Amino acid sequence: MNYSNQHTDMSVFENLESSVRSYSRSFPTIFERAKGHELWDVNGNSYIDFFAGAGALNYGHNHPDMQERLIEYIQSDGLLHSLDMATGPRAEFLQTFHDVILEPRGMDYKVMFPGPTGTNTVESALKIARKVTGREKVVTFTNAFHGMTIGALSVTGNAFKRHGAGIPLTYSMAMPYDDYMDGFDSLNYLERMIEDDGSGIDLPAAVILETVQGEGGINAASFEWLKKVEELCQRHGIFLIIDDVQAGCGRTGTFFSFEKAGISPDVICLSKSISGSGLPMAITLIKPDYDQWGPGEHNGTFRGNNLAFVTASEALKYWKSEEFSISIQKKSDIFQKRLHEFVESYPELEGEVRGRGLMLGIASEKPGLSGQIAEKAFAGGLIVETSGPDDEVLKFLPPLIIDEEAITKGLNIIEDSIKAVLGKEEAKV
Repeated sequence: MNYSNQHTDMSVFENLESSVRSYSRSFPTIFERAKGHELWDVNGNSYIDFFAGAGALNYGHNHPDMQERLIEYIQSDGLLHSLDMATGPRAEFLQTFHDVILEPRGMDYKVMFPGPTGTNTVESALKIARKVTGREKVVTFTNAFHGMTIGALSVTGNAFKRHGAGIPLTYSMAMPYDDYMDGFDSLNYLERMIEDDGSGIDLPAAVILETVQGEGGINAASFEWLKKVEELCQRHGIFLIIDDVQAGCGRTGTFFSFEKAGISPDVICLSKSISGSGLPMAITLIKPDYDQWGPGEHNGTFRGNNLAFVTASEALKYWKSEEFSISIQKKSDIFQKRLHEFVESYPELEGEVRGRGLMLGIASEKPGLSGQIAEKAFAGGLIVETSGPDDEVLKFLPPLIIDEEAITKGLNIIEDSIKAVLGKEEAKV
């Protein structure tokens, strides 16, 4: 069945909403409900979700246990809004996060609630690094994406998004990410620039990075490279900030994306799936010695989202054992095997498989090809997006709870879409 043949009236969005809207253009239908790994539109069409709210729905849509906890809390007249006043859900989350996530990993961090979004946690991380070190510059990397507010945007690489600021974005310096240039050691270059008094670069306050660059094209840094970054930061007294907004909360197979690298960041940024349910929430983890804020020095009206705290505590139950992490890796193996088959079977893709865990992609050197495949896949009942500076990567972010049958069905739609776009045969969807 080709869903594109069914007309959905999108005029209210076209006529009344700002032109800044994007996903309603990519997926031109009106969605009505969702459950697990599946969505339905107002016409009754079902869609497999390989998008998961851009990584905000790692545990799927409308998780039944989270739903039940929310309904109970709302019906009890629990506080919905509370700034950073003490509440039961806030206490439960803090204790559960300590007991289930931090303590078993031997991690000692203070938990900060900076505001409800990823860019909020990045802003707070940049501020605390500058406050503690007394320095201004922050090292970022090519193809980085850290958010849309001015501070976060200043350490973002995408030219289109940077230009939207309308002002100079200063106090940051971009360095090559791992494997950005073949045969070039980006960290030797960075260290030489830092150590050389003639380089024109001041000692930075922090280095900020994503272990897997989501919006930048599913570029995965090696664990060895990450370890070397940590060593460089430690030698020079530079804060290491890991932006785990998209790659964290299990997306790469472990709760934190950097666990297998064996590093200990000074600051960790989490958002997207930290609430478990898609409700707005973010936290910034700060090593205790660096938690030097004055009360209210960084605040926000919506840093007390109790509904998000309720579902976040429920979501952490997935991490009480290694079972969930093992299941993610098994699903990743299924995904990666099939993606490599696509690249080998269809050389016209000029494709490259990228990523880690269930944060994967196929990069194509052919301009516009990934977008065409995504569009065809949507017509066949699959939601998938693109990423990279030129949207050259077909990006896969399925809910971590997706079953193998849905993975196979979704990947079949991808293969049929590849065939149709390459002119091999008409898609069977």
